[in-house]
Amino acid sequence: MTEARPEPAASSSLWEREAEIADVVEAVRALRADASSSGSLLVFSGEAGIGKTALLAEARRIAEAHGCTVWSARGGETVTSVPFNVIRQLLQPAIVSLMPEEAREYLGDWYDIAGPALGIAEPGERQADPQGVCDGLVAAVRRLAKREWPLVLIVDDAHWADQETLQWLVAFAERLDDLPVLVVVARRPGDVSGERARQLEAVAAAARPVRTLSALTPDATAGLTRATLGEHADAPFCREVWAVTGGNPYETVELLAKVQDSELEPVEASAAELRALNRSARGRGLVARLEGLGIDATRFAWAAAILGTGISLDLTAQLAGMQREEAVRCAELLGAARILAATEPASRELTGGDLEFVHPLIASAVYRSIPDALRTAMHGQAAWAVTESGRGAAAASRHLLEVHPDDDPELVEQMREAAREHLAVGAPDAARRCLERALAEPPLPEVHARVLYELGCATLLTAPATTIRHLRTALDQSGLDGDLRVDAVFRLSQALVHNDQLDEAVRTVDTEAARLDPGPARMRLQAVHYMWEGIHAGEDHVPGRSRSLAELVKTCTGRDNSERALLILRGFDAMTRGESAEEVVELCDRALVNGRLAPGLGWTDTEWGIELLMMLGSSYAYADRLDRAESLFSEALRSYTSAGWSGGHLALAHAFLGLAHRRRGRLRDAETTLRESLRIAERVGRGLPLYWSATCGLVDTLLARGDVLEAWAIAEQYGFAPPYPSTIVLPDTRSVRGRLLLAVGRVKDGINELEAAEKAAAARGHHNTVMAPWALDLARALASDDPARAGALATDARRQAERLGTDTAIGEALRCAAALESGQRAVRLAAQAVTYLEASPCQYEHAAARVEYGIAARSVSELGKGLTLARSCGADGLVARAEEVLATGRGLR
Repeated sequence: MTEARPEPAASSSLWEREAEIADVVEAVRALRADASSSGSLLVFSGEAGIGKTALLAEARRIAEAHGCTVWSARGGETVTSVPFNVIRQLLQPAIVSLMPEEAREYLGDWYDIAGPALGIAEPGERQADPQGVCDGLVAAVRRLAKREWPLVLIVDDAHWADQETLQWLVAFAERLDDLPVLVVVARRPGDVSGERARQLEAVAAAARPVRTLSALTPDATAGLTRATLGEHADAPFCREVWAVTGGNPYETVELLAKVQDSELEPVEASAAELRALNRSARGRGLVARLEGLGIDATRFAWAAAILGTGISLDLTAQLAGMQREEAVRCAELLGAARILAATEPASRELTGGDLEFVHPLIASAVYRSIPDALRTAMHGQAAWAVTESGRGAAAASRHLLEVHPDDDPELVEQMREAAREHLAVGAPDAARRCLERALAEPPLPEVHARVLYELGCATLLTAPATTIRHLRTALDQSGLDGDLRVDAVFRLSQALVHNDQLDEAVRTVDTEAARLDPGPARMRLQAVHYMWEGIHAGEDHVPGRSRSLAELVKTCTGRDNSERALLILRGFDAMTRGESAEEVVELCDRALVNGRLAPGLGWTDTEWGIELLMMLGSSYAYADRLDRAESLFSEALRSYTSAGWSGGHLALAHAFLGLAHRRRGRLRDAETTLRESLRIAERVGRGLPLYWSATCGLVDTLLARGDVLEAWAIAEQYGFAPPYPSTIVLPDTRSVRGRLLLAVGRVKDGINELEAAEKAAAARGHHNTVMAPWALDLARALASDDPARAGALATDARRQAERLGTDTAIGEALRCAAALESGQRAVRLAAQAVTYLEASPCQYEHAAARVEYGIAARSVSELGKGLTLARSCGADGLVARAEEVLATGRGLR
């Protein structure tokens, strides 16, 4: 057992907790030992009343005794719907101590992103990205932790924490390796489901083995009984205490307190009275005890239970309908009865969260004891009181969620406003709950479609199928007109694409476009039609699509964003089809305004979506205008980072910037950027197109670097194999997969994959030999066994390259032709390849051509130039090849 304590009853739950306390002591000492050490996470699990809260209180005492700063917070059963509730509690000590300018200094670039979620900054005009806010909160705590080292964070009742806090906790726990912070979490097993359950399991997975607290043994119960009531408590009495409570520490403490209050002698003759006393300490017995304190105290306790956590005495008094002095008296009375934590409210500044229940079990029992109709009415009153206090619609919304529907237009507007506030701080799930509640009211007919539209927008990124249902219903009703209706159609089509229903997305857009008169709105939907068809990777190519798009673009001057979008789409289509690169660039340039993206077409603008701008940058990249592609993708990365968008948008920005680096020949930079893209994409979810972009780009880059084994490992780890996504991925997935298979020696499989790439490209009319270089690799693979077909492939690739007209495409085609020849013809073709690729912005391909020409011409000088270029690119495979030839020196001149 643990050592004797001066206040045994208060520390009752620490009996038989030696192992758990030892874990805490060890973790605190490790934290104190080195400011540069890794952090750690302790998770304690156990049923209600098992002693988790007392153990966390002891963890606080130990940490503070060792000179640590301790921040703590607790989840609440009635406030799980309040976003960022627990993390706000956790950071309150640090936030309160900072002046606004200090907060900006410590949080830096994250202030405008995390500040609104923490309630210390006004939200921006744009909808916040939930993942960006989560990352901002992680960064905020990390920065504050460095100031407060050694820091211990304690989260009690994590099973009742809000989803946004749990998302932060998962992300923070994963990054403790380089941050000296101790996190201690207590939770009940079970009790939650869905996303919150998954998040709790992720937290547990990041911890040491989770400690599950067990009930007290009969011996421990006897020791606690004697420590509380006196050594004269006899064995039969102590055994009955254990039998009545089942060794539950909370129930044991409450029962022994009742024994003291009733002055019952702790002897066998009194044991029969313990069961009745135990019933009075919990459930209906607790309610009866509360009611025995009088109607005012009961009403005050009910009001506190309705408010949940962060309970202000003044707000509780207002909800209970009593003067402040009477409220103070009730708080003191409830404190003496061990229902509310004992405080001296009269001597404190009571404007914040001043009151709390002694134990969550008491809070739950009091809340459930309120008659159903009265509880609902009190939530309505609480919503009004919270609104009147100036805390805003979002703060009041959790109470309005509990109010029965009653055809109240004002409630609908409150919930719509609350949803906007939640979206502004990065809590789309909270916004969804508010809008769903608004629909249940229900809204007035003229408002109903708008609520459905707002609900569809709130769920677009998290639940495409739900979005589809809401937006379809909204479009079937009156109330959405003009630009709002067009936007709803666009968002519906986005959701359909994300739900892998691309054909239905196109039909939806076409149906609406046919209803509109010629003008910007109709042109916008026509552009969306071509955008979705343009990114489709299937083989059911629409005949004449490119011709009809080209005809439509003939009238476009770039006077508005609909026309600019069509110009971009035509440029992308021309690029993929291998048409003149000069025309591709001219089309793309016309879509810009003074060389920059037009207002409303920026990376964080939502009218068109990210796909259109990725098409623009890709068109430049594969038309040899890598300067413009790199500039665009760098701008995307800056825009998403500064806006705090760190989900799928940021993953794609990294992926496409990695593509630009790869095309440039900056292979080390490309690998770093693409690995970061893959890390973010992994967090967003596997199987999405952005995931394929990151994986495909990284495999392609690793192959260029000559790291074949790592490329294969990445492909195996991340499922880079058929079936491929329904949207286009750059570079071409089948081409990269085929090259990978050839590189690892699976020649037959590689040839089959490249032939599948050939078939897909023919079906789609994709003839850009740089974007989809299957022909060049297939020709090399067939050179020995089928030289005639290999030659035909190389010849056709050269024809397509000359049609595109870029130095890169022609140079690569010549490299392939040289590889199929021997003697002086091979030397001449290799020399021509060098000439073209020297003028190309693609330095890796230039380096490869130099090395191959040096080998063919047996030239030490050319090999040396190729070696220098290869080293600057980070092409280790080329470096090794050149060095090996130079080392042997045989036949070199």
